[in-house]
Amino acid sequence: MKNKPNIIVFFTDQQRWDTSGLHGNPLSLMENFDHYAQEGTHLFNSFTCQPVCGPARASLQTGKYATKTGVFRNHITLNKNQKTLAQYLNKEGYETAYIGKWHLGSSDPVKKNERGGYNYWLASNLLEFTSDSYDTIIYDKNNKKIKLPGYRIDAIVDAAIRYINQKKKKPFFLFISLIEPHHQNHTDDYPPPIGYREKYAGRWVPPDLQTLKGSAHQHLAGYFGMTKRIDEAYGRLIDSLLSLKLMDDSVLFFTSDHGNNFKTRNEEYKRSCHESSIRVPSSVIGNIFEQGGRIKNLISILDIHATILDIAGIKNFQSDGKSILPLVMKKNNKWIDEIFIQISESQVGRSLRTKKWKYSVNSPESDPWNEQGSNQYTEQFLYNLDADPYELNNLIGIKEFNTITKKLRDKLTQYINKHENLKTNIKKANNVNNPGQLGLEPGSFMDGY
Repeated sequence: MKNKPNIIVFFTDQQRWDTSGLHGNPLSLMENFDHYAQEGTHLFNSFTCQPVCGPARASLQTGKYATKTGVFRNHITLNKNQKTLAQYLNKEGYETAYIGKWHLGSSDPVKKNERGGYNYWLASNLLEFTSDSYDTIIYDKNNKKIKLPGYRIDAIVDAAIRYINQKKKKPFFLFISLIEPHHQNHTDDYPPPIGYREKYAGRWVPPDLQTLKGSAHQHLAGYFGMTKRIDEAYGRLIDSLLSLKLMDDSVLFFTSDHGNNFKTRNEEYKRSCHESSIRVPSSVIGNIFEQGGRIKNLISILDIHATILDIAGIKNFQSDGKSILPLVMKKNNKWIDEIFIQISESQVGRSLRTKKWKYSVNSPESDPWNEQGSNQYTEQFLYNLDADPYELNNLIGIKEFNTITKKLRDKLTQYINKHENLKTNIKKANNVNNPGQLGLEPGSFMDGY
């Protein structure tokens, strides 16, 4: 590995994992992602640790769970004392740059001391409010309003390509943060480039969105059109690295802050424990990651934070995540395949995702807007992800699953105690009828964990 490889994060907003063909999407929405992920390193099981914008972004920047950063919901400014990726990398001689959506400041334009230490700045705090699909307004380092030409995805990525061309002789850390495929808030629409909505109207619908009532049939065509343009812009970014002969000396991450349940699990688009909200498409390409392989271990957004610092050669950093470099080099046989998830705003909830199981609790007595956590939860969901990958059959409270539920309850309690310093009690769910109608084989649900 080059002593200081360039590091780029290509960050989307509210993108489901199954927009990728590598996860079964048949519409060829992410051909560039799919191709390069297979040549590089595909993070097959990739998750957020908090399925809402601001908290997820704070966690990626700091490597800490939301209850440690203090940004446990939107509209909380990241404390200046929280050390960010940029602040670590500035000290290592990197040029640091942020382009796009920030969502960790108190205002637009973002005050200089609220920019997380990034030296180059071309961003908005709430890009969805300062811009529209064909009206991209952001701010430079002097808080001057800048209008970028083109469809918003292209406008942001074009600005990133110009930055790369200017800084190609120095090691740089560039964070590209798109708003797409997030909805445009003031219209509750997913506005794709002109002509793209028609391409995907009435096409494939993921099984959970087919089955559950929500807004998918209204919104999915636009959402898929936005995703297609994201992938085209991602391909152009890679083309620029290839043409500048920077690919071997660069590491490029692709990931998202959270997914999208299209109002099937609650009254909005995220903030739930379900795969639709927490699972995202992710890959790492370039440099040492040109492995031509797939990592199936469970990877958190916190692990991406740790990996970025590890790539830069930084020692003794603080992170709740773990670097994936040992997995890439096949030198880690002790990776723990568990993802701890905190949920806010719609509920005060906590969840544990293992390879086979999803277990989730909530605190119905708590105020999800003003309380970070609770010492009293009630069991809410249990899913067998092998048999039910789209989580359509809630098994919580069925006595045949009591043994696995207890294991998961104990594990989740340990995570809450460790990361939130709370002695927590989880109330068992009420018993429900025997699941004989589900066609379960005796003992089958006990295998694996």
